[in-house]
Amino acid sequence: MQRTLFVVVGLLAAVIAAVLFLVLRPRPSAPATDAASGARFVIGSPDAKVTIVDFSNYLCGHCRDHSNNVFPLIKRDYIDTGKVRYVFRDFPFGGQENVIRAGEAAACAADNNLYVEYHEALFRAQQQWAGLSGEALDNYFADLAGQIGIAPATFLQCLKSGSKRAGVLADQKLAGELGLTGTPSFIVNGEKYTGQRPYESWREILDKALAGQTSGGDQGGVSSPAKP
Repeated sequence: MQRTLFVVVGLLAAVIAAVLFLVLRPRPSAPATDAASGARFVIGSPDAKVTIVDFSNYLCGHCRDHSNNVFPLIKRDYIDTGKVRYVFRDFPFGGQENVIRAGEAAACAADNNLYVEYHEALFRAQQQWAGLSGEALDNYFADLAGQIGIAPATFLQCLKSGSKRAGVLADQKLAGELGLTGTPSFIVNGEKYTGQRPYESWREILDKALAGQTSGGDQGGVSSPAKP
């Protein structure tokens, strides 16, 4: 009788331990699709095994370096080959009205299927528009659109409508909800990486992700901290 009681108690303890493990076990990181859900600007195959979500700020020097020097290589080797899907998100810091406006301008370019081209043009011309505001800023953005084949008058009409602002602010809000603290910030299949890094580092990260391995996230890069 006593042995039976010990067996029953032991079984109950095992069941309780199993239940506690299921309830209290650590939850996995949010998948990349959370950060990518509802994204406005996406390139690459929807069937790609790896998704990169890029949160950038148009006046961030490290974001400019990534856009100018690293992104074209990622596009050539991983996006154009169907391995990676790439999502662009805006991350203006508090009070950066000109960066919000730049995000609106990029969205207007997207209406003409020239988002990536305009995105890259904004970074190349970063120093030229950084100190502008109001009409001067809008006119500069319209002239920049003309340089890549968009009618400036049509572009300016889109920009002045204010219809793209909500999308930029939604990205900004999402960055805060994800706990991002600087730019550029990336989420690769659910893992966070903050800062600009050389292409060799990106190759290692992406090759591991394609192989189903993890890199641990938040490896050393150079970033601009988000301002309050």
